[in-house]
Amino acid sequence: MSNSSSISHFLLLALADTRQLQLLHFCLLLGISLAALLGNGLIISAVACGHHLHTPMFFFLLNLALSDLGMICTTIPKAMHNSLWETRDISYTGCAAQLFFFMFFISAEVSLLTIMCYDRYVSICKPLHYGTLLGSRACAHMAAAAWASAFLYSLLHTANTFSLPLCHGNALGQFFCEIPQILKLSCSHCNLREFGFIAVGVCLGLGCFVFIVFSYVQIFRVVLRIPSEQGRHKIFSTCLPHLAVVSLFLSTSVFAHMKPPSMSSPSLDLALSVLYSVVPPALNPLIYSLRNQELKAAVRTLMTGWFQKH
Repeated sequence: MSNSSSISHFLLLALADTRQLQLLHFCLLLGISLAALLGNGLIISAVACGHHLHTPMFFFLLNLALSDLGMICTTIPKAMHNSLWETRDISYTGCAAQLFFFMFFISAEVSLLTIMCYDRYVSICKPLHYGTLLGSRACAHMAAAAWASAFLYSLLHTANTFSLPLCHGNALGQFFCEIPQILKLSCSHCNLREFGFIAVGVCLGLGCFVFIVFSYVQIFRVVLRIPSEQGRHKIFSTCLPHLAVVSLFLSTSVFAHMKPPSMSSPSLDLALSVLYSVVPPALNPLIYSLRNQELKAAVRTLMTGWFQKH
């Protein structure tokens, strides 16, 4: 038995047992991370350089791309290192830092997806008030609130998690440091502070989900009244990518943490964690760019200019 003061490192879950599979996982993670870096980097560059994209929708999309980049850079590099060098170690401080940044970026992701839903709701259901409700100052305040609240929540969560005494070894059943896995190592099965933080997080997440569902119900009611098929198609082209991203992200993360214990297994837990922590940051740029003609044109212009210079 040991306590947290004597733990200098944690052991992460090995992605594979054989060397061939470890190298295969390394190549897959490398491909996913490069796709995420390229896709999100192109979105950030296109929105930053394209003055016609300086609108609330693309401003929030830029912030979402930043959070996606943060999520990928928090979890993937260490997993790639462990697969390549056949190790499972992560230092105590490294684990705390990884948990903090993962919580930070995933909390910001939820907040930004909710704000983007509000942007779509106002632009479609209250177009006359769009300039007032979503002016440049209001957008900056909403983005700052999303990042600040994510920072505060992740800081409190991380500090409380690592203040708990640990006496069930140092092996984590996940390929990155995650709160549920660290709580399994805790000496006490019930901690009021941690339960309070989790309850607050669940309530906020549920509130965001309810708001998104309510907003899209109102949006679809308005869209179905539009007589022009072209008008309906244009609105759907901006709403459906966001709805797809929200569905993928929330469904996998909620199922991963709320599924019954009887369904839990190392392989299923690993697959679900990859689905909500690795796949969405890589797919988000593709989903948004495929359905948004303005963004596709801006990315095409950006890449054409880059190739002409080189």
